[in-house]
Amino acid sequence: MKAPGRIALAAAAVLLTTVAMNTSAVAEKPTEKVEGEHVLVFSKTAGFRHDSIPDGIATIQQLGADNGFTVDTTEDAGAFTPGNLQQYDAVVFLSTTGDVLDDSQQRAFEDYVRAGGGYVGVHAAADTEYDWPFYGGLVGAYFDSHPQIQQATVKVEDHDHPATAHLGDEWVRTDEWYNYRTNPREQARVLATLDEGSYSGGNMGGDHPISWCQTYESGRSFYTGLGHTKESYAEPEFRTHLLGGIQYAVGAVESDCSSAESDYTPIFDGTSTEGWKQAGPGSFRLEDGTLTSEGGMGMLWYEAREFTSYSLKLDWRMEGDDNSGVFIGFPPSDDPWSAVNNGYEIQIDATDSPDRTTGAVYGFQSADIAARDEALNPPGEWNTFELRVEGEHLQIWLNDVKINDFTNTDPARSLADGHIGIQNHGADDQVSFRNILVKDLP
Repeated sequence: MKAPGRIALAAAAVLLTTVAMNTSAVAEKPTEKVEGEHVLVFSKTAGFRHDSIPDGIATIQQLGADNGFTVDTTEDAGAFTPGNLQQYDAVVFLSTTGDVLDDSQQRAFEDYVRAGGGYVGVHAAADTEYDWPFYGGLVGAYFDSHPQIQQATVKVEDHDHPATAHLGDEWVRTDEWYNYRTNPREQARVLATLDEGSYSGGNMGGDHPISWCQTYESGRSFYTGLGHTKESYAEPEFRTHLLGGIQYAVGAVESDCSSAESDYTPIFDGTSTEGWKQAGPGSFRLEDGTLTSEGGMGMLWYEAREFTSYSLKLDWRMEGDDNSGVFIGFPPSDDPWSAVNNGYEIQIDATDSPDRTTGAVYGFQSADIAARDEALNPPGEWNTFELRVEGEHLQIWLNDVKINDFTNTDPARSLADGHIGIQNHGADDQVSFRNILVKDLP
């Protein structure tokens, strides 16, 4: 919610300690808050400069005139002082590139966001301030690469946000499509993704967010990867998309931008194994929010319910050359071999044969080994699986990289109905698990 005066109150205290250090002409020129929302468009570049920036500025100015918010524009980083930022409800980073703020300007902007200020990142805003961790979290993901400008299909995941409410399920348009170094899905609410099959050059393994929003350090953040071309700013759909992001960031409209993780239900939350049951020899030790295998060969399985169409997420860690797996799609049984013979094991062991190594559907289908090797964290570090089951179709992500795509054709088995389990392989294999979450899918 928008709290009148929220930025001014927090910034005032910071101003007292920073006024002596600011020498820019705009540094400490207190300005009364303009009636209605007030937006600053910042378009400084220290790297590549997009020729669409003037079109973007003109578009945001027109959106402000048509929708009741005031727009100021600058390429002067000296505008980033507590006294100046306090008058704005949101700052738009319009295709900024490189290192555009110094340390004191970064601190002023951090305090502004922590006081409830809004942020909008457009296109190359993700190609900005790589050495500033706060900004990396605020934008949600950094730029990695891009193919040539081409047509692609945008898939809308969330129609409840004002940036996407006007769009259908698919939006076909031409732009320069960014790949990102990480997937923002775990920290932000993804609004739209790219269909990597609709164009060439996508490298995010099939889950390719392109627009998202989040609450961050008490502020509101919206980012869209769209907007490279001049033509973008003449498109009614894109202009409305951008308007919705700005309206969210300034607090003019409400929208749930909590992480998609909030849609998941923990079946192991680190405190209790209620609902779980041990099958076969061995056990799991519960300590510090983590389940660690001991002895075996057995399986701890979730007896409380069966799952049909769902996304399963869990973290796992090996200490060395250890063996374990995640079982899915098996019938209830106290015999762990029932899961082996009637379900499917997603393997955890990076040293076995291709169809029996990390990310493989054990004995049936290898993972994409190159993708797996690039995504896999070494022994001693945590890794994250997402296993997405829709009917007889199974997709496997490792640390947000898609590494396997498998369809069951065995009439003796079914992915579409069954239980979930984690394996304790033997006395020489210690593997730990935590944060076991499930989300039901349509």
